[in-house]
Amino acid sequence: MSPEELARAVCRVAPETDPRAVLAFLVRLDEAYWGSHSPEEVALHLGMASSLSPTRPAAVAALPRDGGRADVVVVAYDYFAEFSLVCGLLATHALTIETGDVHTLLPLATLPRRGRSPHRAVTPSRQIVDVFRVLPRDPSRPPDAAALERELTTLLGLVATGRSDEAREQLTRRLAETLGAAPEARGAGLAPVEIDLDNEAAPPWTLMRVRGRDTPAFLYALANALAMRRVYIHRVRIESHGDEVRDEFLIARAEGGAIGGEAEQQTLRLAVALIKQFTHFLPWAPDPALALRYFDQFLDRVMTAGAGKEALSLLRGPEGLQALARLLGSSTFLWEDFFRAHFEHLGPVLGEWRKRPLEKRVVLRRRLSRRLASASTWEERKRILNELKDETMLRTSAKRLLDPEVSIEDFSRALTDLAEAVIEKALRECTKRLAGQHGPPRWEGRACPVAIFGLGKLGGAELGYASDVELLVIYGGPGTTAKTGIENGRFFDRAVQSLTELIEAPQDGFLHVDLRLRPHGTKGSLTTPFAALRNYYRPGGGAHPFERQALIKLRFVAGNALLGRKVEAFRDAYVWSDEPWNLAEALHLRDRQVRELVTPGRLNVKYSRGALVEVEYAAQYLQLLHGRASPELRTPSTLEALTRLRDAAFLDDAEHDDLQAAYLFWRQVIDALRMVRGNARDLLLPEEGSDDLDLLARRLGYAAGDWREGGRALAADAARQSARVATFFDRRFR
Repeated sequence: MSPEELARAVCRVAPETDPRAVLAFLVRLDEAYWGSHSPEEVALHLGMASSLSPTRPAAVAALPRDGGRADVVVVAYDYFAEFSLVCGLLATHALTIETGDVHTLLPLATLPRRGRSPHRAVTPSRQIVDVFRVLPRDPSRPPDAAALERELTTLLGLVATGRSDEAREQLTRRLAETLGAAPEARGAGLAPVEIDLDNEAAPPWTLMRVRGRDTPAFLYALANALAMRRVYIHRVRIESHGDEVRDEFLIARAEGGAIGGEAEQQTLRLAVALIKQFTHFLPWAPDPALALRYFDQFLDRVMTAGAGKEALSLLRGPEGLQALARLLGSSTFLWEDFFRAHFEHLGPVLGEWRKRPLEKRVVLRRRLSRRLASASTWEERKRILNELKDETMLRTSAKRLLDPEVSIEDFSRALTDLAEAVIEKALRECTKRLAGQHGPPRWEGRACPVAIFGLGKLGGAELGYASDVELLVIYGGPGTTAKTGIENGRFFDRAVQSLTELIEAPQDGFLHVDLRLRPHGTKGSLTTPFAALRNYYRPGGGAHPFERQALIKLRFVAGNALLGRKVEAFRDAYVWSDEPWNLAEALHLRDRQVRELVTPGRLNVKYSRGALVEVEYAAQYLQLLHGRASPELRTPSTLEALTRLRDAAFLDDAEHDDLQAAYLFWRQVIDALRMVRGNARDLLLPEEGSDDLDLLARRLGYAAGDWREGGRALAADAARQSARVATFFDRRFR
């Protein structure tokens, strides 16, 4: 039927319609539309198109059909990747697409001619008409046209303001929740898909023919893959034959032009097939949108000549895809700082994480020594040191995320071993280099020793994601170097400054060196002679009461072991002396923390009442109150301190269990928060009802079918833990 004949038929069934408007509508469509829709359907489509406006960018209708099926009609302004949004919405509403036609209404001025680019900048003058025959998975829930239109309008509002990635990511998260709740979706990701590209069948477009087994969200996965590869969809014909789909797409590059030669087509075929498969494993990702975003970047790296062959081979089975979804959907920090920068190691990590144990300090020390033996320049040594650090961090993080047997204590110990091995080697490298220039530093007629001590999380062997390392550097005493005669203090200050430059770490990130806890803080030298340490930490010596408490965490980690034992012995004599410890002043400091560091109305998982710091302080207060008479309480580890306090009857079993549970809970919450950005500043628990809280709950393993339910459970656990700790803290110390 010609457009003129169809226009006359439309006017017969809808006499109020302007014939010129009908004809103008039809000539913007192609022959496939004229032959596949009745006059009544065309009248409906025209009316919906006429209703569009900037405030109503989409109109949706649902028409009941036989067998519980329905036709969902979408008429909307044509935005790039809109087809994928529509398919995703239908999937989240548990609607299976059986057949469908997707048409684009081109503005009269931009109708494609042979040899002309088919796609120009999208404007509201371009419209689409999509008709889908759908079957609800739940017969009692027919399509809700009003809800579909409302949700599509919200998504298109994001697209119209340049936030198309945000729109797709919102939908991806919803879809992953839907797929996770659908048993038939599990294991569907590896169903094969055939993709054929033809530039001769429908110029100036590329005809893409797709055949494969019908799986939940098949069309969304396919259309989203095209959108992620910057491919524009002009027209779609959807057909299902039993459990097989046979779909045809007219596509082009987003900037215009058919998909080019064989190499470009092969790249697109591979990317679309893999993204389609990966989509079905998104329910295993803590943040599905994050996983899909980084998977697209992962494919770019894989398809670069010679890169990622081992990683690509892992995508042939469900285990590799599940592991990759888990890793890529866990952390922006891990991808940006580790996986992308060390892509060549991602394949081995995915293949070895089950059988390769977490590495101990002695193993890391040997590996560092072997690698550094081949380096001939300082720049090479710096590169090798940091490469091994980052590779080990990647493997350790992957092991923690993928292996349920790896506890937060195991992870902390592994990170501590890594930090100590790197600090030990960095100290040796820096002092050796300086000694080559100035000669070794001398003290009392012999080589001057130096030792590094960990404080805070490093001292307690409690490092986590984005933990900095608080260091105290002590040397034997005054003297000069053998060759150039510079003072020992200047020599070791230069060595420590060189160490902070040698270890590459972001501000507020893992292994960022923090020297602020040294005597006199930032006003003092970077290093301290032992005599000055003794003078500072004594009654009337200048140390604040909180610094005495901080020394509980002091632990020797690198350098001269004899000096290390000497400093630890002095620490014991000072911290556990009979000098009175002022509990009231400690509580005043704790109250200042709450006033100055906690945002009113928000839960700071480190500093709020009942949060992590209050558990740590509870253990430390009890250690300071009883540690002189009970030497077994003297340990820098919070968990070990709680156990020893229970064994010594300073905590009853219930108190110990509550504090231990709270400590582990807060540590895991903090790690999950920091995992996203890789810095230490993410300390606020997201607000209840927010997507961020729901995603945090998923990272922590709250495996609720309803993501909101998981977020509510996490918020309830946080409130319960903080209340228990605060109650204990007030009862014991106030």
